Order: sequence, then structure tokens, then C-alpha cells
Amino acid sequence: MVGGLKKSSRISADESAAWLRTRMEELGISGLEELHQKTGIDRGSLSRYFRQERTPGVDVIAPLCEALEVSPETLLVVLGAIGRRGR
Repeated sequence: MVGGLKKSSRISADESAAWLRTRMEELGISGLEELHQKTGIDRGSLSRYFRQERTPGVDVIAPLCEALEVSPETLLVVLGAIGRRGR
């Protein structure tokens, strides 16, 4: 399991969005506006990343990892950028 996700190749956009909602709840982040304030990343871009409509650039990985308190690997799996590794 990677960051609470079951293992298989890549996660779906629905799984990605569900993971984000759950993670934000766990951290007390009220919504994309607050995540935007914590990261400096545009709300529209955040939404597109987690709907897997856009792949994030290298410059947004660190702020997202810090705000969501996850590893870069977990974030990239959640965003559908890389597949999950079998564990």
C-alpha cells in the first residue's frame, strides 16, 4: 500500500480526488482555497492535478508534499504520474 492506496498499476482520477478529500480532512485543510494558501499553487491547477487532467511540474511537488505531509512517491502515485509499486 502507498499512502493508504491499494496496489495496482495506476489509480483513477476518482481515486485521486477521493484520496485528496480524505487527506485534507485528516490534516484539517478545509478546501482547495486553503491548500492554495499553504502551497501558493493556483486553485484551478490544484483541481486539474487531482482530476488527472494536468501533470504537475517539478516546482509544485515539494510544496504539495509539505502541505499534504506525504512523500514525493506517494504524491506522484496519487496524481497518476507513476504507477504503484508492489509491496
